[in-house]
Amino acid sequence: MKKRLFSLTIFLLLIASVFVFRLNTESTPLDDKPIDEANLDHKEDKPAEIEVEKDYKPEEEDKEDLLTGTSFVDDEGKVIVKNTDDILVLVNKNRNLPSDYVPEDLVVPNVRFPFEEFHEKKQMRKEAAKALEELFKAAEEEGIYLFAISGYRSYERQKYLFDIRAERDGFEEANKLTAYPGQSEHQTGLAMDVSCQSLGFDLNEKFGQTVEGIWLKENAHRFGFIIRYEKDKVDITGYSYEPWHIRYVGKDAAKEIYEKNITLEEYLGDKTSIPVQK
Repeated sequence: MKKRLFSLTIFLLLIASVFVFRLNTESTPLDDKPIDEANLDHKEDKPAEIEVEKDYKPEEEDKEDLLTGTSFVDDEGKVIVKNTDDILVLVNKNRNLPSDYVPEDLVVPNVRFPFEEFHEKKQMRKEAAKALEELFKAAEEEGIYLFAISGYRSYERQKYLFDIRAERDGFEEANKLTAYPGQSEHQTGLAMDVSCQSLGFDLNEKFGQTVEGIWLKENAHRFGFIIRYEKDKVDITGYSYEPWHIRYVGKDAAKEIYEKNITLEEYLGDKTSIPVQK
């Protein structure tokens, strides 16, 4: 009798052990299972993927696309810009403003002019005018007295000036220094020609050698302006050296253009070849 009870007890214990083992195996959560080699390999792949993302610089590709969709070709085959009110609008010998374009926010900046009467060339777009006031004020605080000479210029006014020079010097010669109507930055309302009293307020290359011209070249970017037509960039801009011509592009763009010593064409990624008259 005792042997039977002992055998039955052993049998029941064995059954209970099997039941407990199966219960523990089936109820083990998935997250508690050991990570296999496949999972380890997958996790080790992630840093490599992150490195690829770090090497990618979207701003470089985006910059090449800044001109995309900003122009169209008209019936005469001319490239006409569409983003006329953009602070970074690119106007040059290959990119024309519409003949009827007039900025809607033209104002007269409170700066020093060598003449008192009102003229359209006293005007600039509001944002650029405010920046010019800040630039002139900063210059004066350092004993530098700049004079604003010519800002906004209408299409009609530009045509008048170009035709006079072309009649006198010929088309090719005129196109070196005077923009063809529709191709002048002055029509954007974002440009201003600047001079000084020691030059009799003339606009010539000697301005770049004056204390006023040197200060302007070294400080214009702080207020969002660039020297638009540099001496060593004629093959890119298509225009002769004009140390007096400053163009408003905003502080961020001006800082980068100044520090990298590049043109607005290069900053915007313009791949168009500019015909240069020599």
